[in-house]
Amino acid sequence: MRVVQILPELNEGGVERGVVELNREFARRGIENFVISNGGKLAPKIENEGGVHVQLDVCSKNILSVPSRVLKLRKILSEIAPDIVHVRSRVPAWLVKFTRPRAKIVSTVHGINSVNFYSKIMTDADAIICPSGYARDHVVRSYGVDAAKITIIPRGIDLEKFNPKNLDERFIAEFREKFHLAQDDFIVSGVGRITQIKDYKTLIRAAALASEQNLKILIVGGARADRDEYFSELKSLVEGLGLCERVIFAGSQSKVAEIYSLSSVTVSASSKPESFGRSMAEAIALNCPVIATRHGGALDIVREGENGYFFDVGDAQALAELFAPARELKFDGYGYVSQNFSLEQMVEKTIKVYESLI
Repeated sequence: MRVVQILPELNEGGVERGVVELNREFARRGIENFVISNGGKLAPKIENEGGVHVQLDVCSKNILSVPSRVLKLRKILSEIAPDIVHVRSRVPAWLVKFTRPRAKIVSTVHGINSVNFYSKIMTDADAIICPSGYARDHVVRSYGVDAAKITIIPRGIDLEKFNPKNLDERFIAEFREKFHLAQDDFIVSGVGRITQIKDYKTLIRAAALASEQNLKILIVGGARADRDEYFSELKSLVEGLGLCERVIFAGSQSKVAEIYSLSSVTVSASSKPESFGRSMAEAIALNCPVIATRHGGALDIVREGENGYFFDVGDAQALAELFAPARELKFDGYGYVSQNFSLEQMVEKTIKVYESLI
């Protein structure tokens, strides 16, 4: 089987890491895998782990450049001659539609986007993958798609990497030292790119309302150039609330499992419903409780009162009041994730979707 995955970029993010992991697992199973993207820091991993990366601008929304990019993509796909073309974002999906490859088309609905003609392209495929029941219901309700065309495949967690027994203790010690995190600090982490959707403002405001004296808010994620203004707003908010000693911007980090392991609680404050919420499942695998906004894929992952709690979007007071109760939760997160959200199940179910088409 020959597969092409297409996504805008290969920088940080759950979608990007999922593509890299599938590339590696496909190679192990003898599936020829090609990834087309505009490049990024994760691109070398594709080649290093058995796949082929082809760089092409499948990211830009510039309509004027579409014809030339379609011609380039058509030539690339003609040379590869794939059995499956798997699109993972709207711009790549539109380019593939104009390219008209002979391959079967699979789409994964990674985001709960606004309902419009532009977003509808993600349903124009031979098979549709949704990471959660929430995402499936959104697609069916919004676009009238036959539910039989959709397969729910939760995002897979690498259980070797996100295993409490496989942590880099040296990194943890150095990270604590670098950011002045004491062993008895109450560390509340937020992990993900710095964007408005992640709503880090609510997390920061919750820090100002919390009663814990040793509370530290750890925000782990990079900010793209087009998010610099929002990043500046976050830093100004921290300063204005007098939280410079409490809120830490740690930037992008590669060893996320270690971040979860040293965290007392992880927060997903997303203002927009996520189709899944990979960071939540990863945190739970490291036995780190999760407090999440009450919508989207979080409803499939977090079990209230067992491994986390929910709060309403933007309610900083409610979030602050949940820090202490969440910290007290005890559970077998690794076992829970192994049973429900393993990388192995994602790979096998994805391959079954491909095989059903060819």
